[in-house]
Amino acid sequence: MMIEREKRDYVHYIVSETKAHNFDNISRTKAYQNFYTIFPEIKWAFLASMVSRNAGWNMTDLALPPFRTILSDTQRERLFMTYERANWLIFSDAYPQLLIYKLSLKLSKPMFHLLPELHVSRFMQKEWTYFWKHKDTQRLMISLIINEQNVIHGPVIKQDYFKYRVFLRPPYLLQDILSLNAVLLPIRSATLYGAFVHDFTNIDKRIVLGKKIASIMFNPTVYDALYDFARSVEHTGSRMDYERFLGIKMDKAPLLRTIYPVISHQDNIRSDWYKSGGIKQKWTENLCRDRQSPGIQKTFYNRRKLLYAYYHLRDIFA
Repeated sequence: MMIEREKRDYVHYIVSETKAHNFDNISRTKAYQNFYTIFPEIKWAFLASMVSRNAGWNMTDLALPPFRTILSDTQRERLFMTYERANWLIFSDAYPQLLIYKLSLKLSKPMFHLLPELHVSRFMQKEWTYFWKHKDTQRLMISLIINEQNVIHGPVIKQDYFKYRVFLRPPYLLQDILSLNAVLLPIRSATLYGAFVHDFTNIDKRIVLGKKIASIMFNPTVYDALYDFARSVEHTGSRMDYERFLGIKMDKAPLLRTIYPVISHQDNIRSDWYKSGGIKQKWTENLCRDRQSPGIQKTFYNRRKLLYAYYHLRDIFA
């Protein structure tokens, strides 16, 4: 009886903490970053914090003049909800896992038997148990990349609303064809690391992208400067967080919390993707070490300038 009551108390605490930090993109990003600061062996938390920053920047982009002119209000709202839903869903699944790891350390014993109570995949239940025994930080990071991309695949990528109103519509398809979207890894100087996003609806490519971003982040030539940026620069959702270091003169994106309300999500119990689909062996392959990690700021901003040029021409000839 005592064991069951303790189990309920732990689960209640984890659910409450997760909801408290799953408020919006800003709170999620900070929660990941704060966790990594205390538990740097969980590399995925740092990866998640940087990808979450990018989600916030993509959200506030939608308030910039080119996006407001080229896209309708409905199209911008749908794109925002795509970013927001995926950001929320990943956090709702991953943060309880991080808290259970924290609880396990506190109690000096594995508590991963609680994961099913929080609807975490059987795949991650096995992976956390393996990590507890073997301390393989790389394997755990890759496992979390695999898990979270599968978590959003059904409820976001394949869900009818997002599939037919976002991913098969011209705004998304054009952005994908022109490679206007990228995961950026800024530092406090005039260099911007990262990788472009291609074919986001393809789960294989999303997992490869996650591993590629991780390989750049944890490259010894990049890591210290990137971590310095993450610790020093408060996440506001505006690209001005990093553009001020690049010396780029473009429209200043607003702060995220000044333009978007808090979204109330339906927390439906999701099915276990691992039981229904399993994994592909290639997903578990190790990272390809990124040796040079060239900056991508020139390519990324040249493409954004093309977007602005189209916006101005459209405005002239409208």
